[in-house]
Amino acid sequence: MVKKLKIGLLGLGTVGSGVPLILTSHKEKIAQVTGADIEIGKVLVYNEEEKKRQAEIYPHLELTTDFQEILDDKEIEVVVELIGKIEPAKTYISQALKSGKHVVTANKDLLATHGRELSTIAQEQQVDLYFEASVAGGIPILRTLANSLAADNIEKVLGIVNGTTNYMLTKMLEDGISYEVALKNAQELGFAESDPTNDVDGIDAAYKMIILTNFAFGMFIDFDDVSIRGIRSITMEDVEIATRLGYEIKLIGTSEKVNDSVTVEVAPMLVSTQHPIHAVKNEMNAVFINSSGLGESMYYGPGAGAKPTATAVVSDIITIAKNIRLGITGSRFNSYKLEKKLAEDNLLFNKYYFALESVDRSGQLLLLSKIFAEEHGSVDQLIQQKTNGEMARIVVITHEISKQQLKKITEKISQQDSFKLLNTFKVLEA
Repeated sequence: MVKKLKIGLLGLGTVGSGVPLILTSHKEKIAQVTGADIEIGKVLVYNEEEKKRQAEIYPHLELTTDFQEILDDKEIEVVVELIGKIEPAKTYISQALKSGKHVVTANKDLLATHGRELSTIAQEQQVDLYFEASVAGGIPILRTLANSLAADNIEKVLGIVNGTTNYMLTKMLEDGISYEVALKNAQELGFAESDPTNDVDGIDAAYKMIILTNFAFGMFIDFDDVSIRGIRSITMEDVEIATRLGYEIKLIGTSEKVNDSVTVEVAPMLVSTQHPIHAVKNEMNAVFINSSGLGESMYYGPGAGAKPTATAVVSDIITIAKNIRLGITGSRFNSYKLEKKLAEDNLLFNKYYFALESVDRSGQLLLLSKIFAEEHGSVDQLIQQKTNGEMARIVVITHEISKQQLKKITEKISQQDSFKLLNTFKVLEA
């Protein structure tokens, strides 16, 4: 006999509206896979005005503006949170878990800041908490890390995990438009919010890298542990020179294991045209993994949107339905756990791009070379361009130096009145 499994859905926005669509259109397959007839019991909406509007679109759904109705409904076994932001989502999820209901969420902000607390509550109550859709939309990267790569030793995870900035940087390169125009286009297409801060300043990508770090390396890190830099400072000159040198600028999130410690960063990087992640264009996402067993692997797909993200949400519901049938609920989504340890700057090595403006007079290149030599750094590529009769633009790509060396070189350049440091980016080779 097929069991009925009722869910309480919080939110009918972009992703929330995709959940009933997926459950209905894939109903037969889902029932065969789970042995359950999954249906939506109640849907929480913001207020009476939205309730009236949504009732016209979804006449078959029972809508409510009171979360307590979902909490008190004994037939609802799974709560799906898709309202976003920290509150009231955190309160709703905590109450649902403590009431013995399983939870599915796509809330990266909440999980990055309170994931450890919520996972502990779920384990104490022996209920499930799944959040595949919180990172890279429809790409099943968390389940891949937790299950498919559980036997492997992961060394580095890097990726394009924010579609808005990737779209903007793609258009700056391919269409030759400025940052400001690219942002305006992204907003008109619905890729960027009216306030784009979380996207363009790297905050959204940082939340996702915190979650990826937990799954890849077993460590719960804090937001302040992530080195974050957005794309506001990128100029068309940077884009053009990067292209001349065989690179493309992309906002990359990286999480890397160094001995028994980790380093996590979100920043614009010069990506070699030979690197697979270079081919990821527009609003698409990709996560690239280096591991000792598999070697290099990349997971690519849409990072947002109603259907892709809702598909990931429903996959979590399916997992819970299976767990209920087998009587194995209550395990952590990711059971890998280590104490947090952050890598020291002197252990982090990479090539770097420097863009400087210099007074156009003899001896400047010698002075710059001296600064690098004093910190035992060396130059791999160098370009000098005259900008006007008095100033010149100098671009340097170094050989590998430590993050500690980078800071010292940057400080010494900044102390010279004849130099103005315009930008520094990490360089990602194939």
